[in-house]
Amino acid sequence: MSDDLPDLRASHGDRDRVVDALRIAAGEGRLDAEELDTRLERALAARTLRELAGLTADLWPAADDVLVLEQGGGKYVKDGHWRVPGRIRLRTQHARVTLDFTHAVITASVLRIDAEMVHSKLLIVGAPGIVTNADGLNRTYSKVKLHSRDAAADPLLRIELVGALVHAKVIERRPRR
Repeated sequence: MSDDLPDLRASHGDRDRVVDALRIAAGEGRLDAEELDTRLERALAARTLRELAGLTADLWPAADDVLVLEQGGGKYVKDGHWRVPGRIRLRTQHARVTLDFTHAVITASVLRIDAEMVHSKLLIVGAPGIVTNADGLNRTYSKVKLHSRDAAADPLLRIELVGALVHAKVIERRPRR
């Protein structure tokens, strides 16, 4: 999350994601109990996304971490309260992968997904404020269907897809209500 977020009103879900991030940071030893309590109070009282972003901005590095997902057949689902890394290396063959960002703890403003997909499907479940860009994908007999092409200029998270798809699909959808 960045300091140039617009003054959009925060939802209960936005506040809950920041509270989760703060608790994770405290569990990792990044915050002591007193600072955790102070930040939790501020998170629950926050009115805008900018206020929430300031509460976690100093907790994680610029996301050097990489999540490696290699799936040969079958199904892989990443959902619930998971910490979004700065980069995902996705290697799939005859597989279906779901990345659900509905309740994810977002610690950086950009997520790069390096994809090498053959006869596979990637389903991205994006929450409001998440924009997906697939301009970096080389497609061979593949389909990309994104809903966030015309989203806000300053998103909460920008997902950059790069790599190659061969007989594969990337589908983005909004969470079910």
